[in-house]
Amino acid sequence: MLVKTFASAAFGVSATTIQIEVSITSGIGYHLVGLPDVAVKESQQRIASAFESINKKWPGKKIVINMAPADLRKEGTAYDLPLAIGVLAGHEQIHAKNLNAILLIGELSLDGELRPVKGVLPMALQAQKEGFKAMILPKQNAKEAAVVDSLQVYAASKLSEVIDHLEGKKELELVVLDLKAEFDAPGNFGLDFSDVKGQESVKRALEVAAAGGHNALLVGPPGSGKTMLAKRLPGILPPLELEESLETTKIHSVAGKLGVQKALVVQRPFRSPHHSISDVALVGGGSYPQPGEISLAHNGVLFLDELPEFKRSVLEVMRQPLEDRTICISRARFALEYPSNFMLIASMNPCPCGYYNHPEKDCTCQNGAVRKYLNKISGPLLDRIDLHVEVVPVSFDKISALPESEKSNTVRNRVINARKTQQLRYKNYPGIYCNAQMTPKMVRQMILLDEPGLNILKKAMEKLGLSARAYDRILKVSRTIADLDGFDVVQAQHIAEAVNYRTLDREMWGA
Repeated sequence: MLVKTFASAAFGVSATTIQIEVSITSGIGYHLVGLPDVAVKESQQRIASAFESINKKWPGKKIVINMAPADLRKEGTAYDLPLAIGVLAGHEQIHAKNLNAILLIGELSLDGELRPVKGVLPMALQAQKEGFKAMILPKQNAKEAAVVDSLQVYAASKLSEVIDHLEGKKELELVVLDLKAEFDAPGNFGLDFSDVKGQESVKRALEVAAAGGHNALLVGPPGSGKTMLAKRLPGILPPLELEESLETTKIHSVAGKLGVQKALVVQRPFRSPHHSISDVALVGGGSYPQPGEISLAHNGVLFLDELPEFKRSVLEVMRQPLEDRTICISRARFALEYPSNFMLIASMNPCPCGYYNHPEKDCTCQNGAVRKYLNKISGPLLDRIDLHVEVVPVSFDKISALPESEKSNTVRNRVINARKTQQLRYKNYPGIYCNAQMTPKMVRQMILLDEPGLNILKKAMEKLGLSARAYDRILKVSRTIADLDGFDVVQAQHIAEAVNYRTLDREMWGA
């Protein structure tokens, strides 16, 4: 007897529906075709053991199973449930209804329990697109799939429960999700800007970075608070919109980072990989393609602590994603694309010993060591960082005397207002949501300087030895500062503040 069930395969951040054809005829043998990997081939042992636990029999006949499309490699354990139902229905041990309208997903344990799988949200979105009426999957994944409207999501804990549902004996739990409640849940950032004493100028720079989506580099000696400040940045970023949340959740889902019983990523990600990371781990790929850290940071923050300690090859692979906000991974057997629209926040010591420009300690580095240390970061990468912020240690006397700083919520409200202004400004520009994403042409059109502003910018370029590449960056950052201050037109004071954030472009730095 020939029976067809339907599963799904995650590929990149999208999914493809897999049709499983089970043919059981007289004879002996088990043949699984359609480019299954080892995990899929091993499903026979899991399924056979699960059958024994629910008093079902593995057919003693010839079983041929085709997984179509046959030219797409099938990976993982999510096919256990549809394969098991297909074998039982093909052997007429169960009489399942409406198999053509149901998507089946789940891994089986040896005792028939259903275990969670990766990539459920892309699978559910594809099922909705192709007109499936329902989806049966492990209970731990049900809330994730329930994000999708007009798709009935049924949660199961055991194979026996799925069989009873398909035969009409006992219906499974129908999972319904309240999206508004998910987004309205209070955020728990844990870390607050008020914890940091002093460093008001650095906090202001991070507020500007958050308001305009700008990349930033913090330069300062050990113990000055660079990491402490960077880890508090997510607390001042604007909340995720639904579309952003879905994009981010899909990436975390296919990477297996979403967590059990979680429906959506509702807070902006903060990723902080160690400097020993490989280029594949950073950008994604591998023999079994997975999103890298830059994609896991999509719509959030990628924090690289001790930037010069990262391998140069690792840093260089970020240049294209920083510009295009996507990462294209091409291999001999596949080509896929992951989104990577993230804010890069990096930190570094100013020199090998760490005390160049320190107010109290002397730098012990040899002549030229500071510039050599900075040259570990290539010019093209540095060109893509809008704000270079010098972090100076706060003395004990100042720390003990300073009052409590502004809380993150207060700063966040100003950032949200600035982002709303930018969304209105760029509503007719597809793909542009904040000032950092402006093209050079848009910079010329939207930022018109008055005479005092032009004079300040001209003097800065000449006297401070700023590079030509700093010109556009200064204009973008000044536009963000004006948005924070509530100005429609960029003023001279906004240009002056933006110039201050180009420390490493100055020719005398490290000389």
